[in-house]
Amino acid sequence: MTERNTLMRTAHDLGLAAWFGGSLMGAVGVNGAAREEGVTEVGIARIASVGWAKWTPLGAAAIGSHLVGGAGLLLANSGRVSEQRSVAAATVAKALLTGGALAATAYTRILGKKVELASSQKQEAQETAEEIPVGVHQAQRQLDVMQWVVPGLTAGLIALNALMGEQQRPSQQAVGVLRRSLAGRYRP
Repeated sequence: MTERNTLMRTAHDLGLAAWFGGSLMGAVGVNGAAREEGVTEVGIARIASVGWAKWTPLGAAAIGSHLVGGAGLLLANSGRVSEQRSVAAATVAKALLTGGALAATAYTRILGKKVELASSQKQEAQETAEEIPVGVHQAQRQLDVMQWVVPGLTAGLIALNALMGEQQRPSQQAVGVLRRSLAGRYRP
C-alpha cells in the first residue's frame, strides 16, 4: 500500500499522546503539587481544581483530535480491516478500549467538577455541587482511583496502536490477504 494518511495519523497519534500524557501528568504533577501545597482538604481541592480546569480545554481538543484522526484512519484502512487477518479483532478491541477511556474520562470530569464546585468560595457553586448526585468525600475517593484509570486505558490504546502498526508491515499484509483468498477459494 502506497497510500499515505499523514494528517489523520498525526491527529490520531498527537491526540492520544496528549490524552495519555495530560492525564498522567495531572495524576502525578497537578494532584501531587496540590497535596504538597494545600494546607487543608479544601485547599488541596482548590489547587487541583484550578490545574485541571486549565487543562480541560486542551484535553478535550486532544481527545477530539484522536477521535477524528482515528475515524479517518478507519475509513482509509477499511479494506485492510475486512481483508487482513486479525485486523478486525484489533480494531474492535481498540474501539472498545477507546469507549472505556472516554467513559472513564467523562466520569472523572464529573467527579472533579463536584469537588471543584464543593470547594469553591462561591455559594452558588456550592449549591450547584449539591445537584451532582455523588457526595464530595465519595467523589474524592473515586477520583483517587480514576486518576490512574484514564492513563491506564490510554496506555492500552498506545499498545494497540503499536500492534496495529506492526500489522501494516508489507509481510503481514501479504500473509493476511493470501490466507483470506485461499480460505475463500476452498470453501464448499
